[in-house]
Amino acid sequence: MSYVLAKSQNNEILEAGECGGAVTSILKYLLDEGLVDGVLALSPHDDVYDAFPVFVTDSEDLLKTAGSYHCAPTMIGDIVQKYFIDKKVAFTVKPCDMRAVEELITRHKINRDNIYMIGLNCGGTVSPVSGREMIDLFYEADPDDVVSEEIDKGQFIIELADGSEEAVKIHDLENEGYGRRSNCQRCDVKIPRKANIACGNWGAEDGWTFIEINDEKGQELIDGAKKAGILETKSPSDAAVEGRSKVENIMIKMAKKNQDATYPTVSEMTEWSRCISCYACRDVCPICWCFENCELNKPYFKDEANIPPVPIAFQGVRLSHMSFSCVDCGQCDDVCPMDIPVSLIFDKLQKKYYNRTGYVAGVSDDIKPPLYSPEKTEL
Repeated sequence: MSYVLAKSQNNEILEAGECGGAVTSILKYLLDEGLVDGVLALSPHDDVYDAFPVFVTDSEDLLKTAGSYHCAPTMIGDIVQKYFIDKKVAFTVKPCDMRAVEELITRHKINRDNIYMIGLNCGGTVSPVSGREMIDLFYEADPDDVVSEEIDKGQFIIELADGSEEAVKIHDLENEGYGRRSNCQRCDVKIPRKANIACGNWGAEDGWTFIEINDEKGQELIDGAKKAGILETKSPSDAAVEGRSKVENIMIKMAKKNQDATYPTVSEMTEWSRCISCYACRDVCPICWCFENCELNKPYFKDEANIPPVPIAFQGVRLSHMSFSCVDCGQCDDVCPMDIPVSLIFDKLQKKYYNRTGYVAGVSDDIKPPLYSPEKTEL
């Protein structure tokens, strides 16, 4: 592991990107050098609350994807395994994205040799719907006037079309039921260290990106982008490294506090009683990969005589199949029509599994999940 500060040598990227534009520059380098078939990134649609995944094959189009989108909690790993399994692809990952990709690599659903993971330090994401409501309620601004947003120094900061900025403390927003998604509030993996590099503004000087280089592939990325003349780097000061570590540790402590506060509040059986077995949580889960062969599609799980069907078998299979591999991405919460805190239940059980075995989903190297097979077989 080593550290560098980096910024783009491309003026357009430098202006459009966040904290130095290093991420967009590295992605451009990969495309221009033909090292990947394409880049999977997020691009805004109508506004900052509506970013969606795009597959970029022309580096000139990367400019549209520059910047951060905290109101677009998309899971990249799920998209890669479903649509780009046979391509060489680069993509950015939040910690939960990285963990999902690692779990899918373990299941032989993604080939590590075909991917570049550009990690993004993450303080959390915001639901696009509640994000608009939040800005309308707590900021002196029209949500439609917001052109960019960021989370920095404990604040959710918005930039308006006139160039002005407004900020509100995340803590104050969350006390009112807004701010980061609930799964993000309890997430204790803040830096995606199994990505090739991990980038962010923690510890960075103004106009620079702080990059943690995590493996040989990551070092080759930095060296190649520098040689291509698109990236400038320098060493961070000891104070910058220490400052970044301090931010990470503070956020982890906050997450642990939220875990202690929320885990005791949920009763699995009480919550499951509302389940209508719509399968939405299964379909959106980045770890559920078996699709047509899914055990839950078998006739003996269908109970057409009971509407809604009895949920315990459905949820029991899901829990036994992948609760130990839950990465707490919160996608299941987003789609549940009955407002069941699915991710809270799964994350709570994943932590119990960790306490017994030491296994952290998508993070542990020396411990394998119980459904691991060294062979490329359907598990």
